[in-house]
Amino acid sequence: MNKESYTGVYVFIEQREGQIQMVSLELLGKARQLADTLNQKVVAVLAGFHVSEHALSLIHCGADHIVVADAPELEHYTTEPYAQTLARVIDLYKPSILLIGATTIGRDLGPRLSARCQTGLTADCTRLEIGDDSHLLMTRPAFGGNLMATIVCREHRPQMATVRPGVMRRCDPDEKRTGKIDKITIPFNHSKFGVRLIKTVKESKGKTDITQARILISGGRGVGSAEGFEKLKELAKVLKAEVSASRALVDAGITDHNHQVGQTGKTVRPDLYLACGISGAIQHLAGMEESDFIVAINKDKGAPIFQVADVGIVGDVNRIIPLLTERMKR
Repeated sequence: MNKESYTGVYVFIEQREGQIQMVSLELLGKARQLADTLNQKVVAVLAGFHVSEHALSLIHCGADHIVVADAPELEHYTTEPYAQTLARVIDLYKPSILLIGATTIGRDLGPRLSARCQTGLTADCTRLEIGDDSHLLMTRPAFGGNLMATIVCREHRPQMATVRPGVMRRCDPDEKRTGKIDKITIPFNHSKFGVRLIKTVKESKGKTDITQARILISGGRGVGSAEGFEKLKELAKVLKAEVSASRALVDAGITDHNHQVGQTGKTVRPDLYLACGISGAIQHLAGMEESDFIVAINKDKGAPIFQVADVGIVGDVNRIIPLLTERMKR
């Protein structure tokens, strides 16, 4: 493989029903940093049906070049049409780096695409950097989160990584930015389409997305019970915050997985993260350590959570939270 012919940082732009997903804008922000380090361009790959109107907004968000594949076959996500589309883009444009959101769609598309292109894929990355030799350094939790592994794809291109929503920061849109827009036609092999969508049934959950919260109050094993978790909800009402939890409370059935923060839950980066009764295992830290300001409450002064906290309070969370709630009300 002539690696010198591969250049540019590409981002797969995930859209659902014509709406660009936030993780794609976050990846554009990171791609901008990586491309500036390499002195290369950021290319956004936008696939769907009637989605061309979003191309200009992607330029405003950091892309230099947009590749648009607009076709009826791409109206709804199924693996084969999208895999053929991205494989065609890779064949035509030869990207050095390809970033994909670690969503349900990205986790399906990424492995299929890496196998088809005979290259590596590092999943669920928490950090992306350019090394001294210009290779992409892809860092992710390994061995159940007990250590962080940095993986390099030296011999094959593109270098592929999936990144969870909420891990990276999106750039502030700049409407003065200009860029190039290419529209390509994909020669689909319809005989390979083994799956077709019959009907879409939406479940209305009415649940909040903790990855979008500005203030998060998160409970761990130290909260102890459903009654203790209710105290966190009372404080959340006063602060207009959302409530989340570590895996311990989810496993105990006190709250559901939709509110779990950590390696096996969601990655968050709110303005304020209040960790209540959370010891700070590396699996949990992987999901929240990029928060702007962290306050930790734990009765164990040696708890690892204090190593990442901006403010630490040593004490019983079930005594401190009610006092804090009353003070905040005043």
